[in-house]
Amino acid sequence: MGGNPLDIILALVIAVVLHELAHGVVARAFGDKTAEAAGRLTLNPFKHVDRMGTIAVPLLLAIGQLVTIGRVQFLYGWAKPVPVNPMALRVNGQPHPRQLMAIVAAAGPLMNFALAIAGALALAAGHDSVFWQYFILINLTLGIFNLIPLPPMDGGKIAVGILPLSLARPLARFETSGILLVLLVLFVLPVALGQFGIRFDPFQQAMGRILPWAEEIVVRIAELLRGI
Repeated sequence: MGGNPLDIILALVIAVVLHELAHGVVARAFGDKTAEAAGRLTLNPFKHVDRMGTIAVPLLLAIGQLVTIGRVQFLYGWAKPVPVNPMALRVNGQPHPRQLMAIVAAAGPLMNFALAIAGALALAAGHDSVFWQYFILINLTLGIFNLIPLPPMDGGKIAVGILPLSLARPLARFETSGILLVLLVLFVLPVALGQFGIRFDPFQQAMGRILPWAEEIVVRIAELLRGI
């Protein structure tokens, strides 16, 4: 699937900005004003820029693909996490930090899945196919990737919120090192081992199986919505 790199960048920016905005909006609905006070409840993409996830990683991926295959086929990245204070999250005035934080965390991936469905609807309506194909692919990838059950990934925060305390406490300790572990295993090791002829790419292998299934579900949901 070839395409204009600007299409990929635009789809990625929309996906990561709305992902983070969803976290902040849901947290605000539960009474936490941290993101609002930090000026993060905004569609302004510059407020959500993360030096590593928004600039360095996509740039390295683009350069690597241009050098190896001569074109940019896919980009991945993330925005600066929206600040959330779990202790400020309340329902009916009662704090439920773990459980409500799980809901706040789930809002990001759910937003990406909703955007993927919106992309499928646009595609079915005959709009620019290449852009919307990238839009669906990037949103599904971002949503699924963030469901990895290891903090600080959204899936890890969801797990901490729903698991018994005896299991949630040790899992929560990965909050500071989890992202480094994920990047090392899924992105750095495959490149390093590939230099020695060792094929190790669990992320690509998993996504190669999950994405076609997820895309099929998104298309079916879009067809159902068009029929309503």
